[in-house]
Amino acid sequence: MSKVPSVNLADFLSNDESRKQKFINEIGNAYETIGFVALKGHFLDDELVDNLYKEIKNFFDLPTEVKEKYEIPGIGGQRGYVSFGKESAKGKKEGDLKEFWHFGQYVDADSKYAKEYPDNVEVSELPKFNEVGKQTYQMLEKTAKYVLRSLALHLGLEETYFDNYIKNGNSILRPIHYPPIETEPKGAERAAAHGDINLITLLMGAQGKGLQVQDHDGVWHDAIAEPDELMINVGDMLSRHSNNKLKSTIHRVTNPPKEMWGTSRYSIPFFMHPVSDMKLDVLDKCIDENNPKQFEDITAGEFLNERLRELGLKK
Repeated sequence: MSKVPSVNLADFLSNDESRKQKFINEIGNAYETIGFVALKGHFLDDELVDNLYKEIKNFFDLPTEVKEKYEIPGIGGQRGYVSFGKESAKGKKEGDLKEFWHFGQYVDADSKYAKEYPDNVEVSELPKFNEVGKQTYQMLEKTAKYVLRSLALHLGLEETYFDNYIKNGNSILRPIHYPPIETEPKGAERAAAHGDINLITLLMGAQGKGLQVQDHDGVWHDAIAEPDELMINVGDMLSRHSNNKLKSTIHRVTNPPKEMWGTSRYSIPFFMHPVSDMKLDVLDKCIDENNPKQFEDITAGEFLNERLRELGLKK
């Protein structure tokens, strides 16, 4: 694997059945082997992307004491600010060299999930920050819906199988700031090797070196997107649901070479989560005599809570 495969969502959205099937085959094959694709043809436009980067840079440039007032106790970092070094990868004691923000779901007031999710946190110093975050969230959620439709067809399910599970789902948009590195990191990385918890992750900001993907032989490869591409990978929930037919790939963000320690890096993953009561039980279609059931039954909410405790974000 020298390069993450590139696919174009316009093929799936076209009225041409052969183009649609080509997209399903390409993305399905990539997720069965590598677990990552670079996606063109998504719903983010350049102006929205530029505005988002401007707003998140403005936020992370605020004084530490201002940012910390948006760090909300008791919610496991699900909304608002999470300060530098708070999160660590599963099994790793050193905190990652990053600070980040969480935008969460914008639930309908009459939804049964309205009481389940904490409110989004408003940044009073930056009047456009929350609106731009909301627009980005919704465009990434829309993109993810069609990616999951293609994967449903690849798995032999009805095309809209995932739709009701992701509507009002517990998805998170996470703008991350990796600040300049000032002293030799003792075993810490910008983001240590990990698999994602969720169904799929859509990543903005994978241009340039840093993000690396591990293949099945344990070899690390640079995953670099073009400016108009999102990097999209399978998370552990979807891997589990598909009996590991679709692979959740271990990945990391490495520290830059010493001459670039003085620079910041920004990346913005959108973690597509279903509603908490979705059953992640292994799909019958993914079990056969060569691939017996590998995972116990569990709901998405139970699995998420288990993993948040492992990451140190929940007690």
